[in-house]
Amino acid sequence: MSKNTTLRILAGAIMALVAGAAAVLEYFGFPAVRVLGIIIVLMMIVEMILCMKNTKQSGLANWLFLGWLFVMLGAINAVGTRPQIVLQLLLIICAADIGAWLFGRMLGGDKMWERISANKTWAGQIAGIICGTAIYVAYGLLRGVPFGSAVGMIWTGISVALLSQYGDLTASWIKRKMGIKDFGNILPGHGGMLDRFDGWIYALPLVWLTML
Repeated sequence: MSKNTTLRILAGAIMALVAGAAAVLEYFGFPAVRVLGIIIVLMMIVEMILCMKNTKQSGLANWLFLGWLFVMLGAINAVGTRPQIVLQLLLIICAADIGAWLFGRMLGGDKMWERISANKTWAGQIAGIICGTAIYVAYGLLRGVPFGSAVGMIWTGISVALLSQYGDLTASWIKRKMGIKDFGNILPGHGGMLDRFDGWIYALPLVWLTML
């Protein structure tokens, strides 16, 4: 196992522990999910501003992307009032991300958009959607959701898993435009906050809009 993979696993484990701690604090009445979400999005905004400053890139796409991050800030502020939704999104997006990464490496195959992201394959995308959806439906069944409702959860799982992957691709496209590999190095093996949470870019605002 390479050093980068080891660091990626360790950082992922720490993030899982933080998410678990937030869930426990929510149980005791502290709005940890909302606070944590706002902190993460603020860090993403700062990270994007620093990247734009350091790379001397100020194209329209970069400014639109920064604006989208501010939309995410508003979304997490609103959606965070219902922490169970944020935790369910986290479940789907993490499962989709891990599934796409793992099966993409195992199965290989045709690249999606090699000019944007050299490592993403169609097999990985399909596997990510299946993993994200399967985990979400299993979560619903374990919580005693009626079978009919669990079937309806399939569409939510597919939509969020798919959107999360295109959020990742959008971030990869922005990085290509800026001429950088990672947005930052705050998370060993994962890059910056934007590299780790880019899957929320489209999924979170969409959930926010459907709640209005």
